[in-house]
Amino acid sequence: VQLQASGGGFMQAGGSLRLSCVASATTFSTNIMAWYRQAPRKQREMVAVITTGGVTNYADSVKGRFTISRDNAKNTLYLQMRSLKPDDTAVYYCNTWPDVGLSWGQGTLVTVSS
Repeated sequence: VQLQASGGGFMQAGGSLRLSCVASATTFSTNIMAWYRQAPRKQREMVAVITTGGVTNYADSVKGRFTISRDNAKNTLYLQMRSLKPDDTAVYYCNTWPDVGLSWGQGTLVTVSS
C-alpha cells in the first residue's frame, strides 16, 4: 500500500484527534507530503504541507489549530488536529504535493459534531 491514512473518528467540537499516514519508503523519502480533505459535496482541498526538511504550510482555515509533522525514519506522516470545528468534518487523505498520480486510497473519516 503506497498511502494509508488512519486515526479518524467522531469528535465533539473543541476536541482533538491525531491522524497518521504510512507511506512507502520510496514515496516518503523524496516527496513533499500533504494532508488533504474532502467534505461532503465539496472539492478536495489541501490542508497542510510539509517538505522533506520539515518546512510547513497550512490552509488559512486550519492555521493555529492543526500541526503537520513527519517521521522520516518510519515513513509516517501525522496531522495533529486541535480545537476541532464542525466545518472540519471530511474524509482526510495523505498524498504527495503536488499530486503525482498515486492512489488516494480510502482516506480516514473525521466527523465533528457541534
